[in-house]
Amino acid sequence: MSKIPWGKYPTLAEHGHGRRWLEFLSNIGRAPNTVDAYGRAVNDHLRFCASANVDPLDARADTVAAWIGEMRRRPNSRSPKVVHLTSGAGLANATIQQRLVAVHSFYEFLVEDELRVRNPVRRGQSGRRTGRPRRGLVARVEQAPWIPNEEAWQRILVAAGTEPLRNRLMVGLAYDGALRREELVQLDVEDFDPAYSLIRLRALTTKSKRSREVVYGVATAKLFAAYLGERRSRFGRITGALLRSESNRNSGHPLGLSSWSKIVERLGTKAQTPQLSTHTFRHLRLTDLARADWTIDQIARYAGHRDLATTMRYIHLSGRELAARFQRANTAIQTERERLLAALMESR
Repeated sequence: MSKIPWGKYPTLAEHGHGRRWLEFLSNIGRAPNTVDAYGRAVNDHLRFCASANVDPLDARADTVAAWIGEMRRRPNSRSPKVVHLTSGAGLANATIQQRLVAVHSFYEFLVEDELRVRNPVRRGQSGRRTGRPRRGLVARVEQAPWIPNEEAWQRILVAAGTEPLRNRLMVGLAYDGALRREELVQLDVEDFDPAYSLIRLRALTTKSKRSREVVYGVATAKLFAAYLGERRSRFGRITGALLRSESNRNSGHPLGLSSWSKIVERLGTKAQTPQLSTHTFRHLRLTDLARADWTIDQIARYAGHRDLATTMRYIHLSGRELAARFQRANTAIQTERERLLAALMESR
């Protein structure tokens, strides 16, 4: 069981049932990131309940609805000028959805403990047989991830070229291996097999908790070799985490998740691509694999997807199917045109 940082969820920490619920999630082995996200979500909900003078044990659907309304009107904490088209206010639709999932889990815990009769957070359901689907409290908006075009990608790489060697290596690894932020930052020196340009991702570092292998290209291999030399001269021959902090305060310590986020944010500013995120490199790589005619199963294995529906997004983003359908249609139409024109030769 990982230690829960209760200071991040002060309202939740003071709520006895909420504290037991988060400890339960941690004890059953939920990923630390999941525990953190759920903790922040329920902490926010309990804060709202306290401001509305509502006991969570008595909260009804209208309390949840009022909380949703408050989230839709709330300014974005990062910038008061940010407006998300999906929610019409500071918090994105996906953020609100994630928080509702966490709060539903909290109330389900209370129902199972017989502290409540019903869960006030209604979940959407697909239609069964001829029945109509039941809509959840917040409509789900499916947005395609941003994929940089060639011009934007060139600007990103030019911006990355001004970064320290370690950061340039991170860009190469994030793209080549289609790595998530957690997978990239937790890379170990022993995970690499330079002879075959392979990276063996350990199960504990992946979202699916399944190990897998990814590859890296020639350019990234050169960056990797150069960084190992720089790393050795700076920190000595140390094993363990590959990526090390170079700051005076944490020199030599393993790099944290927030460090990569800050690096990418800086790259986005330099390259004038504010949409750039730590996931963009993964999205682009998987889309490129789809463009290269990899099968759905091959892309899913490389990405570590459990659900092929997730992988299908990259097939759609690549435009592969659309281009193929257009080509088939164009060929069929052109064949018919040629046949009709050929009939002119038979006319008298």
